[in-house]
Parts: sequence; structure tokens; C-alpha cells
Amino acid sequence: MPRQIKKTKPLIYVFCEGESEQAYTDFLKRKFSDVAVIKRPAATGLFDEADSRFKKDPKFRNSAEVTDEIWFFFDVETKDIGNWEKRLKIIKNLRKLRKSPNIRVRLLMTTGCIEYWLMLHYKMFAPPLLSVSDKEKMLAEVKAKEPSYFKGDYESTARIAEHYPTAVINAEKTLHNLLSDGLPGLEDTDKRNQWLCTQCKTFSTVHEAITYLKMLHK
Repeated sequence: MPRQIKKTKPLIYVFCEGESEQAYTDFLKRKFSDVAVIKRPAATGLFDEADSRFKKDPKFRNSAEVTDEIWFFFDVETKDIGNWEKRLKIIKNLRKLRKSPNIRVRLLMTTGCIEYWLMLHYKMFAPPLLSVSDKEKMLAEVKAKEPSYFKGDYESTARIAEHYPTAVINAEKTLHNLLSDGLPGLEDTDKRNQWLCTQCKTFSTVHEAITYLKMLHK
């Protein structure tokens, strides 16, 4: 009988913009621990942080060859539009840290604030999310569903996150609806992500990471 070779779980590093993204990442780490090894730095930080870690931190640098994916979990806001080219350069450098195959880089993006992604766990809608008042209203909607919620709280975030199957469906719709506004396509490409990062329409792509994790169960 042929010897069974145990499949190694994919190693994923997640760089988070804030504590709320970290709390949601920790939920994914626990929920999908049977199919993936998800790690994140204790400190928040995105593209510059990842670039620095994989260049200077021995723990990251020495694990680059066995790293399967790197995720950036952040809000898309108008103030960051001019940062796309710099971010893309870092993304391309990170991909090349592993030669065959390259490291997959995913952008877990949500317009305005993570609370919009959290509300997609309950309903499908796409309100404006550019102003401070828009974001405050979204936070209030989340608290109406989960009164104990506050940014960075693991317990309340995890209770919301348990509804992720609904969020996946709703987030897919947010992207599909943007095709009529000029979205280049639904496939996760640099061209599509540039459009999403610079047009500031209302959407989330966090569901793509969850879809990938669910696929690993097969």
C-alpha cells in the first residue's frame, strides 16, 4: 500500500490596519485552524510593516520560503488613493520572496470602516461610507445588532463573525454590482484591486479570504 503523505497546512501571514481587523483575524485563525496556519504580528501595520518585517525580522525572513499567502486587512479611504503605486511595488516584491510558486498576496478591503463588513453579516446594502458621519452611523448599526461590540473586542467580533456565510454572499453581491460602474472584472487581479482602491465605491473583498479557507476543507 502506498505511503500516505501528510499535506502541510498553508501558512498565512495577516497584516492588519487596526485592532478590529486583528480581532476578526483571530476568529478566522481559530475557526479554520484545521486547514490553515494563520499568523499575524502583534502590532498593527500594513504594507510598510510587511516590507520591513520580511527584510529585517529573522522570524519572517526565514519563513518566507514556506509562506503561502500574505493578507492585508484594511479600509479603503480617499486619503490613500495616492498610495496605490507604492503599495503595488511592495506587493510585487513580497510575491517574489517565494519562487515556485510565488506567495499569493490578498487584499482584504472594506470601504470606509470594518463595521460595513461586519454589517454584511446581517444584511445586503451599500450606503455611502466616505464621511465621518457615515462611519459613525455604521458603527451604531453594528452596536444595534451586537450591543457589546467595540473596536478590537474579540468576543463580540467573534459572535458577529459566526454569521460569515451570510457575509460571503452579500460581499459577493457588492462586487458584482460594481461591474456596471466600471469594475474591470471580478477576478482578484492588480487591475481590479487598483480600481477598487482608487474609486472608493462601497464594497468588501474580505469574503474572498473566507472562500479560500472554506475551499481548503475539500
